[in-house]
Amino acid sequence: MADAAYGLWPLVVLNTLLFIVFAASFFHPKSKRDWRAMGAYSAFLVALFTEMYGTPLTIYLLGSWLGSQFPLLKDTHAGGHLWNDLTGWTGDPHLSPFHLASYIAIGIGFWLIAAAWKVLHDAAQHDHLATTGPYAWVRHPQYDGFLLIMIGFLLQWPTIPTLVMFPVLVYVYARLARSEEREVAGRFGADWNAYATRTPAFWPRLKTHHRGPGRTTSRPGRKDAASRGRTAAPKRPHTGEDTVAESPSHRTVGR
Repeated sequence: MADAAYGLWPLVVLNTLLFIVFAASFFHPKSKRDWRAMGAYSAFLVALFTEMYGTPLTIYLLGSWLGSQFPLLKDTHAGGHLWNDLTGWTGDPHLSPFHLASYIAIGIGFWLIAAAWKVLHDAAQHDHLATTGPYAWVRHPQYDGFLLIMIGFLLQWPTIPTLVMFPVLVYVYARLARSEEREVAGRFGADWNAYATRTPAFWPRLKTHHRGPGRTTSRPGRKDAASRGRTAAPKRPHTGEDTVAESPSHRTVGR
């Protein structure tokens, strides 16, 4: 092996456990669904760090096929930064645009998981629907957080196994989210329906602006209700949106 940075199996185990424990400390898995989400994330990390510090299978495969066209594609630690190899980046691989972007994606991902958990914890204490903080923008910010961390690692150190796994894991998280939503809809009824109507599942609708907990502006739900011929009694709050917006949530989204 051309680089002593590979074959470091203790580092494979250490880094895998470090990132799993770090994420679990923010996510606080409890239910079977939570543990399935953590399991998918953990499998991605095992595949990632096995190639990052163990055996660079992707470099071996691509090097034998594309080595003559991409001279940087070698079984060295620098060669493992695949996007740098393919674009011809010759500077410090840890300072490349891909690597710097990966730091941002991973940092935002962990922040989303932690910030969403605080809202969920408060919602569980009061048995309400989570609609504040990250939940004001998307219904599943914790799943978004896991996906952002994976995207960050794919920008930093893509491998064939992790590139194949990523769309599968997106599908897994989408199914977990739908299963979770069915349960919450049965519990919160109209409140959940109003919240789900105005809040996207994973990708934020940037044109909707929130002034703070319990107050929102540019709420399409009211306009839609009016266009369908439904009218609200004067000086009386709407039963759907206002109820949800003024009462923080339960474990609805992200768990």
